[in-house]
Amino acid sequence: MYLIGEALIGEGNELAHIDLLMGDKGGPVGAAFASSLTGLSAGHTPLLAVIRPNLLTKPATIVVPKVTLKSGEQVNQMFGPVQAAVSKGIADCLEEGVFDDIDIENTVIVASVFLHPKARDYSMIYRYNYGATRLAIRRALDAFPDKATILHEKDRAAHPIMGFKVQRLWDPPYLQVACDIVDLGKLKHVLKELPRSDHLIIEAGTPLIKKFGLQVLSEIRSVLPDAFIIADMKVLDTGNLEARMASDASADAVVLSGLAPISTLEKGIEETRKTGVYSVIDMLNVEDPVALIKKLSVKPDIVELHRAIDAEDNAHAWGSIPEIKAAAGDKKILVATAGGIRVPVVKEALAAGADILVVGRAITASKEVRLAAEEFLESLNQYDIDQFRIMTDF
Repeated sequence: MYLIGEALIGEGNELAHIDLLMGDKGGPVGAAFASSLTGLSAGHTPLLAVIRPNLLTKPATIVVPKVTLKSGEQVNQMFGPVQAAVSKGIADCLEEGVFDDIDIENTVIVASVFLHPKARDYSMIYRYNYGATRLAIRRALDAFPDKATILHEKDRAAHPIMGFKVQRLWDPPYLQVACDIVDLGKLKHVLKELPRSDHLIIEAGTPLIKKFGLQVLSEIRSVLPDAFIIADMKVLDTGNLEARMASDASADAVVLSGLAPISTLEKGIEETRKTGVYSVIDMLNVEDPVALIKKLSVKPDIVELHRAIDAEDNAHAWGSIPEIKAAAGDKKILVATAGGIRVPVVKEALAAGADILVVGRAITASKEVRLAAEEFLESLNQYDIDQFRIMTDF
């Protein structure tokens, strides 16, 4: 038996985080148990979990401090409310029958415990660690989380301590604001005016990147640190190199031109897979986007059907969206529509299968940037999710 459980409960400095291993005494968990008990290190002294002095809990458990104990107060907290909470949590699980199918005499638990140096409230330290221990045990026994839960939550969740969100495009449709602005002051004004939304994407337009270089992405992040940023580089050659350059500059996606050689597109897409960013193929002036997608041995994440600014008197080309998605085979791709998008045609674009609406001057050149963007977002009929939630019940 080799089970793994984890749980975080509470708030403030007293919050509890438990990493837990459970297994046989004669297996790797048993070896880790013995090693922890005998391999002492300054500030990380492991201790057996006792309900009270001279009364071990069962299964036998060792508590390992994650954070270096540097003061007598921290030692008292670890040997007091933390030890008591872990022990009592396991004993109560025993009483409730949680371990009925387990030989508790031949099973050991290693509980790695977080204790914040600024924790003060003994009662909350106890209560949070008690709850976290019980939850970690149940999760270990239930093999939580299963694959379905991971895939459902991975792009909805954000790590609370990291302090910012890494956006992923898991919930289309989206509004992409194309910033082709070549004035840095104007750019920052527009960015500050934009509403905060999980369904808003920022595009660093080609003119913007040509004038200021990829370092302009840092300027955007200085205003919108959580933004999903697309670097519209329209790559025509050295696909892998330029995709890597965009990723290194903190882009979440890089745009390659559909007019580039097939090898350039494939190398660029492969590089985005290595770096974990999205690949976008801009179909501006590409006669047959469907045929191009079929030719590629690796498929992009996004295909952009792009009507040039200089050709906005022509009709929108949305009829091929279902064919483009079908051409990608098993690869799920998003399709963006760009070029003269206005609010009255949003529903038409969505009905045609568009996942991303690319809007430029209708927002960035508006006298009321926020109102203009909000009008487009409202047309998407999507809702934001609290990505910083900490869920203990799935």
